[in-house]
Amino acid sequence: MNTPGIITLMLITAANVWFNWWISIREKRYHGIFRFISFECLVVMVYLNYPVWFSDAFSLRQLISWFLLGLCIMVAAMGFFIFYSRGKPEDHMEKTTQLISSGIYEYIRHPLYLSLILGGFGAMLKDPGWQQIALSLLNFLAMIFTARVEEKEMIRKFDKAYQEYMKQSKMFFPYVF
Repeated sequence: MNTPGIITLMLITAANVWFNWWISIREKRYHGIFRFISFECLVVMVYLNYPVWFSDAFSLRQLISWFLLGLCIMVAAMGFFIFYSRGKPEDHMEKTTQLISSGIYEYIRHPLYLSLILGGFGAMLKDPGWQQIALSLLNFLAMIFTARVEEKEMIRKFDKAYQEYMKQSKMFFPYVF
């Protein structure tokens, strides 16, 4: 790793620590710890793969990668739009005041985390070495832990309504998981 790369990774990590502290952990919402791990996995995967990001552009692997990255952006955009328009967050995004169970949230409880999973697998496919595969699996596991911890927080906040919502929707993949 070269010096500018190390400095860039350190700055991004510092921003990630600040974001997760400011948004979650300082308010005792501990899902931010696992989300931090996910973000770090994504940053390192992009850093490892940027030299080959556009090489062999029309190979099946690259096409699948671009499809997953595009789907990542689409799912995140839908999730954020519905979250902000229907969740009525106070102060910042994690202080939602309304339980959202429509739009993409009707089918999956965590579209924003799904977008990070899709982004992780898409980034991994750019150059699927053992490090990238390990990072994408760690990213996936971090998102599962993030979602589970957050669901406990949402049950405390929305009580029975969230428990019913959990019965009617899936964590990440509609009709599956």
